[in-house]
Amino acid sequence: MVLDSKNPFPENPADEDPAAELRKLRRLQIMVGMVLSVLRQDPDLTPATAHAMMANCRNAALAMFPGKELAFDLIYQPRLERALKERFGMP
Repeated sequence: MVLDSKNPFPENPADEDPAAELRKLRRLQIMVGMVLSVLRQDPDLTPATAHAMMANCRNAALAMFPGKELAFDLIYQPRLERALKERFGMP
């Protein structure tokens, strides 16, 4: 990404470096995978902590990809909720 001294933040996400976008996407996938792993495997996990982890995951994803709430809600949220339901029997 080329930084402009007048506007250091690109207005259009397409202006970003494609490699940087792929790195962010991979980082998001790893983060969601780790949260899913904890939701499924941590023996000391409580429902409140699980919900907090899901909310923190969503916030981190939206910090990486601002304005993509719908994409997160359609792609990742159902997976997280399914893991929560499998673990605790609730959404």
